[in-house]
Amino acid sequence: MLFYGTELSSPLMLGTAQYPSPDILSETVKVSGAGVITVSLRRESANLRAGQAFWSLLQDLNVPLLPNTAGCHTVKEAVTTAHMAREVFNTDWIKLEVIGESDTLQPDVFGLVEAARILTEDGFKVFPYMTEDLVVAERLLAAGCEVLMPWGAPIGSGRGLNNVFGLRSLRAHFPNVPLVVDAGIGLPSHAAQAMELGYDAVLINTAVAKAADPIAMARAFSLAVEAGRLGREAGPMEPRDMASPSTPMLGLASLS
Repeated sequence: MLFYGTELSSPLMLGTAQYPSPDILSETVKVSGAGVITVSLRRESANLRAGQAFWSLLQDLNVPLLPNTAGCHTVKEAVTTAHMAREVFNTDWIKLEVIGESDTLQPDVFGLVEAARILTEDGFKVFPYMTEDLVVAERLLAAGCEVLMPWGAPIGSGRGLNNVFGLRSLRAHFPNVPLVVDAGIGLPSHAAQAMELGYDAVLINTAVAKAADPIAMARAFSLAVEAGRLGREAGPMEPRDMASPSTPMLGLASLS
């Protein structure tokens, strides 16, 4: 699947926040084989030139960057941050977050659609962080988005896919739109499940960065997304309500 005309080397997208050290972050990204890494502008300072060591580390990794507007709560703040990110990171890709509720970090879908329209009209390629709502998806596509990023669960919760029905419905309604499960994934099995549902990628941060061994966990997620994708492509069997013997009955010995 192409993301704004770009084919990723892996369906695993990896966040760069909360790692124990820059060295662990660097090795984790390499081991994961991530196709994209996300970064918040708040790690950089365009005016003071702070954070240049971190910026150099990201450049050395040679992985496509997806800046985000993490922590923005208004349309104006998100749009301003996106413009700053484009200047700092030299990319028109932006993961758009407009947070509407502090406890769950649920997106403000009304502000999200408005900000997406403004940014796409200004040439951005928007990756919107959204709920698994079909109507919101339609509005974001109408606003110019070509990728959708529904949450699996609240950011950093590790709860996995809270609404499998909703995520499956999104996939069925938009078969040709690149879909990424973003937020809430806590285990490699959650990532595999998302890929088995037919999603094109998953975005992971906390589950890797906060693991006891981030490097090993990154490897586990890399294998999980590959297994999930291969399982989906292989054509899995449909669930049944009744048992069906895997060993043929024909030819079995009859004892009386």
